[in-house]
Amino acid sequence: MQSPTVANYLNSPTGWKSWLFTLDHKRIGIMYLAAIMTFFAVGGVLALIIRLQLLSPHGTLVSANTYNQLFTLHGAIMIFLFIIPSIPASLGNFVLPQMLGAKDVAFPRLNLASWYVYVFGSLFALYSIVAGAVDTGWTFYTPYSTTTNTSVVSMTLGVFILGFSSIFTGLNFIVTIHKLRLPGMTWFDMPLFVWGLYATAIIQVLATPVLGITLVLLILERTMGIGIFDPAMGGDPVLYQHFFWFYSHPAVYIMILPGMAIISELVAAFTHKKIFGYKAIAFSSLAIAFISFLVWGHHMFTSGQSELAAMMFSFLTFLVAIPSGIKVFNWVATMYKGRISLETPMLYTLSFLFLFSIGGLTGIFLGALGVDVHLHSTYFIVAHFHYVMMGGTVMAFLGGLHYWWPKMFGKMYSEFWGRIATILVFIGFNVTFFTQFILGAKGMPRRYYNYLDQYQPLHAFSSYGSWILGLGFLIMFIYLIHSLFKGKKAPGNPWGALTLEWTNSSPPPTENFETTPVLTHGPYAYDTVVADRG
Repeated sequence: MQSPTVANYLNSPTGWKSWLFTLDHKRIGIMYLAAIMTFFAVGGVLALIIRLQLLSPHGTLVSANTYNQLFTLHGAIMIFLFIIPSIPASLGNFVLPQMLGAKDVAFPRLNLASWYVYVFGSLFALYSIVAGAVDTGWTFYTPYSTTTNTSVVSMTLGVFILGFSSIFTGLNFIVTIHKLRLPGMTWFDMPLFVWGLYATAIIQVLATPVLGITLVLLILERTMGIGIFDPAMGGDPVLYQHFFWFYSHPAVYIMILPGMAIISELVAAFTHKKIFGYKAIAFSSLAIAFISFLVWGHHMFTSGQSELAAMMFSFLTFLVAIPSGIKVFNWVATMYKGRISLETPMLYTLSFLFLFSIGGLTGIFLGALGVDVHLHSTYFIVAHFHYVMMGGTVMAFLGGLHYWWPKMFGKMYSEFWGRIATILVFIGFNVTFFTQFILGAKGMPRRYYNYLDQYQPLHAFSSYGSWILGLGFLIMFIYLIHSLFKGKKAPGNPWGALTLEWTNSSPPPTENFETTPVLTHGPYAYDTVVADRG
């Protein structure tokens, strides 16, 4: 006899209207997840086409103009439609209120509005592809972006709209964390994932308006001929760079801070050990958020800024590495003598630690003025950026996705195929992008449609790595979708974790908790509490 279906947020209430007009943070998180994974797939396909073009020095797969459009769309989609909203809007929306013992976020309607604003902005971005894909690079640098005949206005308008979604999410999280914590839960009883999202939300609220204003000025210059950035009209293109990077370098930490926050959860859960240096990790998130507003000029060492400014930005770039180093040290210290369980989320955690450390170290190289002049606008930059963003944020996102997948859908995926996919992604990523460090050091410029024959072996090797990487993601997609239909039923707490979201059923009830939870221990009290895997 088949057991009756237990009511949970996925099946109660029912009907497509109940999803489109839902105020449940969990459903909104799932809708975000579906959207961002779709854009991740689109951006990934564009990357594979780019690598196919670069397989040979005189590739003829696409024209030069099309190539410019491809790498611009790859960057814009991955940054604005995937990485920035990926962890906060999907996993953060789903998990944060449960971690705090709350029934929902502070402003459920604003949360739903942020989803529709995201969809609306995405439609503008998609329209810009049909209307003549933008070819400026994802940074939309002037004066080219004010003179090209591609759809710069619709693309930048889409990014402008997406910024409101980011601000709404940040505001919601800040108020939720301040006002809706479980009675008795102090700031230092909060999981480190919450601390990471809090620091991220501060950056979202403070930095995103700067990008919005910058893009509005760019649109006004294109449509009305106002001379702001174009030197032909009396403008200053370096001013655009200052405005853009004042947002976009903090935006790097909008992307990486939530990833770091996930790693703190995974390290504790899969070593079954109290996190080492809880307060140091928590405050380092806030320190990164603060310093991130002070380092934008290191993107402009070759732009002609003063020597004093360059020296200050170089110093601050080294400074921002300190709180990041604190996190890495504390994660490794937590694993020391821990009972490490090498399940799929932990494999992504180890991948993160290896890849992000390389990305961070090469960032220190680029912060040194003499080194940066040689490596600026070479493939070394491409490799560094991908080791931080993909080796960091995406690996952490995938670790968090696998960690909370049983909680979100109540189904277990194949651990065997999860490990296979992780290994393929790790190998494919390193083959693809570590090769590009060598290319950059040898002087290969980025964004070139073709190149000298001497670079061909390394480019080909990098392209082969992208195929391995793509295969890993394909396997992941297949087993995750398969788990939804054929996966084993997930227990309430398959990993034996101690944060509050694991105290309810999988998937959770609509109201998160059947009864108000009671805080009896900290989120990482593995030394005093025996976690129940049930």
